[in-house]
Amino acid sequence: MEFYRAEFKAMGTPCDIQLFAKTQTQAKQVADAAIADIQRLEIRYSRYRPDSFLAAINRVAALGGSIEVDAETGGLLDYAVACHEQSEGLFDITSGILRQAWRFDLGKLPDEETIQNLLGKIGWHKVHWQSPLLEFTVAGMEIDFGGIVKEYAVDRAAALCRSQGINHGVVNLGGDIKIIGPRTDGSPWRIGIRHPRQQNALLDTVSLHHGALASSGDYERCILIDGVRYGHILNPKTGWPVKYLAAVSVVSDFCVIAGSASTIAMLKEDQGPEWLDSLGLPHYWFDVEGRAGGSLFAA
Repeated sequence: MEFYRAEFKAMGTPCDIQLFAKTQTQAKQVADAAIADIQRLEIRYSRYRPDSFLAAINRVAALGGSIEVDAETGGLLDYAVACHEQSEGLFDITSGILRQAWRFDLGKLPDEETIQNLLGKIGWHKVHWQSPLLEFTVAGMEIDFGGIVKEYAVDRAAALCRSQGINHGVVNLGGDIKIIGPRTDGSPWRIGIRHPRQQNALLDTVSLHHGALASSGDYERCILIDGVRYGHILNPKTGWPVKYLAAVSVVSDFCVIAGSASTIAMLKEDQGPEWLDSLGLPHYWFDVEGRAGGSLFAA
């Protein structure tokens, strides 16, 4: 079997696909097809592209109105609803609008008035979703699939590789990972869990023959003010960053489940570790005081 690795950038992060195939040509063809699908999803759901379908949705949301969506978008919305319910409203795809207040590149805190004005335009309960119609009852709203679509792309890419006869490999989009199958000798893939406070250091490594791993944390985009770290995971009810857990990693059969579970745990603050235990998924957490726990930590 030939080993092939494709490195590329997508969804704002370094990515790679590693495959074992009969020939380099086959591996490259399969990897190229997977990357093309990832790029399709980025073009379709990017909040940075004015020509994306998400931008079309948000132009309607800005005015307060309705739009018909296709089956794939409907599936993402249905999953977002499930996450909203599971998190008691903390996972809310209408909360991305808070980035208007939280400009991490400016290095300063937003004023409370700005946050309060935005909170009036946040809340999934203000959206009516009955497939295929998506309706916004309050003008000035937005939706953002940032907490779902990258992990969904990972799962799709891995499934595409398997459908093309690849049984050994891994898809990695910026640390959101899905195993296509173990290495050719049957050994697992070793995946590092990033340390949230030490650059280029690992908290631990996880060995996976199958399944997926995703992580959330306060270290990707943040500002430090008077010794206090303010991360990019924002509570949609208060408009302020979470401040209990520094990082969470979850293992599941699907990357989209692992990703949303890690984000919900972050949003649940001090209730996060107990909630993760109740899920029964392998996990690892690290809080802002330096304590660590979870079933992967205990292993």
